[in-house]
Amino acid sequence: MTARPESRRAPKSRGATAGKAAAVPEAPFPAPYRVPALPTRKPLRFDLRLDAKGREAMMAELGLTALPRLHLKGEIRPVGRGDFELVAQLEALAVQPCAVTLAPVETRVSEPVLRRYVEGMLWPEAEEAEMPGDDSAEPMPDRIDLREIATEALVLALPDYPRAEGVELGEAVFAADGAEPLRDADLKPFAALSSLRDSLTGAAPGEAETGDDGPGKGGRKDGAGKA
Repeated sequence: MTARPESRRAPKSRGATAGKAAAVPEAPFPAPYRVPALPTRKPLRFDLRLDAKGREAMMAELGLTALPRLHLKGEIRPVGRGDFELVAQLEALAVQPCAVTLAPVETRVSEPVLRRYVEGMLWPEAEEAEMPGDDSAEPMPDRIDLREIATEALVLALPDYPRAEGVELGEAVFAADGAEPLRDADLKPFAALSSLRDSLTGAAPGEAETGDDGPGKGGRKDGAGKA
């Protein structure tokens, strides 16, 4: 195969892009953005689409059966003199095992994501202290990791205990003849997802509110809420 010669074009002047948002090339695993390097006069756009390896890694982390699609698109905007705001949309297709029958349960996710990074903000030191009223606000980090944000948003959007159609949630017991019964709480995929969700919401194991569909979902412990 003959390689095509590189085309030579005159470089664009800086004035040609003045006033436009800085665009980031699409990449499966972009490096976290260093906050001190973020533009302060225009938004930084991003478009995160995990490739097969990235989705496989997230599947293993969250105990998913499949993750055919995950897309986080948005921008990081400067706000005021020193704050930043991340506004994005998460689109995903995830498959989890049914909490009762282990049959595959497909969930389509379409969720807005909002993070507000506030310069000078600190988390309360006492465990019993009240969290800020704006649950999307959090202290200014050194770096903004899109993959981490996408993972958190996906965890908060997925059901705690997925159920196949027509199956009611109850105490299911699985055991072969002569084997020790395996109960819902022992199933690793749900335990892994529940543990990660607890770390995001700040709830200790067993402290989440329980409704008809299983444990309820609270706000993130670090104050950045699911948008």
